[in-house]
Amino acid sequence: MAPGHVAYGLRAQYGLHVTPDTVMSWERGFASPDARELTALAGVLWCAPGELLVAARTLREHRMARGMSPDDLARRVGVDVAAYLRMEETGRWRGNERQTELLAGLLDLNLRELLAATGRDEELAQLLRDAVTARWQAYVRPVGRMLPLERRELEDVLQQLHTDYQSRMVATLGWGAASDGTGDAGREFLERIVDHFWDLALG
Repeated sequence: MAPGHVAYGLRAQYGLHVTPDTVMSWERGFASPDARELTALAGVLWCAPGELLVAARTLREHRMARGMSPDDLARRVGVDVAAYLRMEETGRWRGNERQTELLAGLLDLNLRELLAATGRDEELAQLLRDAVTARWQAYVRPVGRMLPLERRELEDVLQQLHTDYQSRMVATLGWGAASDGTGDAGREFLERIVDHFWDLALG
């Protein structure tokens, strides 16, 4: 189907005034349809909404990929629907430990997906950056509170991250090299710190 045909189907079947240019933006990844548009788009293309999501990351995307309504998910997790919708909109999950466990089960989220979907990736990234640039031992408990990993396993991962980062920084030091800790190798490592963490933790 050409973008014009898709746009026509959205307008005729669902009353959505979407232009062919908007459809092309969705196809190229320059824009994303909202929840109503995604559901309608799946209807026009005769597929499930989840099939249109290449890699779900947000809570809303994971819920839609499982074909669940906000009301159904909120009820089964045990939170108020309005409160759940606010959490979906803000990208910050506020459920308790039991509700989080239910959420992960219902949406079939692994630990990494759960952290990203509940908006805690940046919090983890900051803890990891602090751990590799200072004494990693001080960050075992804070990171452990976020992730249900065995303490020994977590210690091994943080120690390895610290070693990897420090070795990159030492490699940038030398005659005529900057010694302020802003080497390119170190910056790149810190930017991808969460990826490095999961590679070690799940590898």
